[in-house]
Amino acid sequence: MSTKVVYIPIGRKTFDLKAGEEQREQSSKLLNTLADIVIEPEEIITDTGDMIEFLKKEDLGDVSYVVYQHATFADAAAVEELIQIVKAPIIVWSVREPSVGGRLRLNSLTGGNATSHHLKGAKHPYDFILGNAEEQQVKDRLMNYLKGVREEKEQHVKVINSPVEVSNKQKSEVEKVVSELQNIKIGVFGDHPPGFFFSGTNEAKLGEQLGVSVKYFDLNEAFEKCVELPREKWIGAIERAEKQVIGLNRSDETVERFAQFTTYVKEQIDQEELTGTAVRCYPEFFNKLGAAACSTLSQFTEDGIVSACESDIHGAISMSILQQLSKGSAPYLGDMVHVNEESNSVVFWHCGAGAYSLANPKTGARPGVHPNRKLGFTMEFGLKPGRVTIFRVSYTPEGYRMLIMSGEALDTPQRFNGTSVEVKLETEVTDTLYDLMDEGFEPHYALVYADVADELIELGKQLGIETVVYTNQLEEVSL
Repeated sequence: MSTKVVYIPIGRKTFDLKAGEEQREQSSKLLNTLADIVIEPEEIITDTGDMIEFLKKEDLGDVSYVVYQHATFADAAAVEELIQIVKAPIIVWSVREPSVGGRLRLNSLTGGNATSHHLKGAKHPYDFILGNAEEQQVKDRLMNYLKGVREEKEQHVKVINSPVEVSNKQKSEVEKVVSELQNIKIGVFGDHPPGFFFSGTNEAKLGEQLGVSVKYFDLNEAFEKCVELPREKWIGAIERAEKQVIGLNRSDETVERFAQFTTYVKEQIDQEELTGTAVRCYPEFFNKLGAAACSTLSQFTEDGIVSACESDIHGAISMSILQQLSKGSAPYLGDMVHVNEESNSVVFWHCGAGAYSLANPKTGARPGVHPNRKLGFTMEFGLKPGRVTIFRVSYTPEGYRMLIMSGEALDTPQRFNGTSVEVKLETEVTDTLYDLMDEGFEPHYALVYADVADELIELGKQLGIETVVYTNQLEEVSL
């Protein structure tokens, strides 16, 4: 029986399409040696409408698989349209970054993560691959997937009623967090960007299962009102930033915009008694305010008001829980963008948001510009080394679950422009990566510089929420 494959190389113009196109060409050559028929475009598709038009022109009968490759990052809007048109199983393919250091040129892994998450929720069959076409392991995985061969693996342990023993003090601290969930109120400034489905929430279930509430604000109104504030109101935000951001230029227009927006939002925080924010950071910030949101989120998180970009509500909730369990330490929220098999590590990154105190003390927190949009002001640093716990409050159509991992933040040079940290995992990195994709976890991961894994497991137990734990100490968390 012949194998008929639809190859969709997806991308976004704000990333390095030239490097992505090199990957597309090599991937096309490989697929044409593995499948009998390959239906493919002549270049990377950067628009959902273009993908739909391409598919309408093709004979999609008897398609065996869709190979959906993130030549660069792209959100899940296109794949949502794709599964309405083609019902075949999907192979989600992320390629590697062409270089480490400087700009994150492709961010393909985050795209694959977001796509896997969406397909999991949609209950559409899929598999995942990380690597470039010239890698033997990629060829082997593709061959197996196209033949219907699947690996059986048991990497994580799911814990609902955990047998992990915690001290009375730890249990009391967790009970306090459970109680404090009722007081978490996230201010959402702007709906999440199209295709960022993981950033939204079901308010009814959120309140019912976790007790958390949200309050929505009009982002455009915030832009309009913040620039009307008198200088004497917002200059204090710059003075606050100057205490920890090395080399900040207070006369920079984007620094002034940061101060104006920060001051306006802080007024809403105080008035509505918000404990955190989730902010839509693009494209409106760049197009309408002429600045990046990253610095506002950084300063708020530094000052104890956890703040997530891309309007990620559950990301902000995850940060809040980590902040409480770590007794006030500033949490971080980032994409998993790079895998280093040699050091058994992954890199968590974002465009330029990160609490000032998280900067590696060798460099400190410094101002920068957004790596794609070239507007400030953002944070520019690698995070400090130390023990970290990685966590996510995850939402699925079946309800809530929690993700817990542990690792060691390495004292390595800054991996990518913006803010980033390389974390050596406790578990085998490749198995863990593929399991995260198979489970369909969201692409934003919160972390904190504290060992609070046991407390988080206890939190899952007290809340009655399925908890997925990645650890080498299986005997401690086995069912």
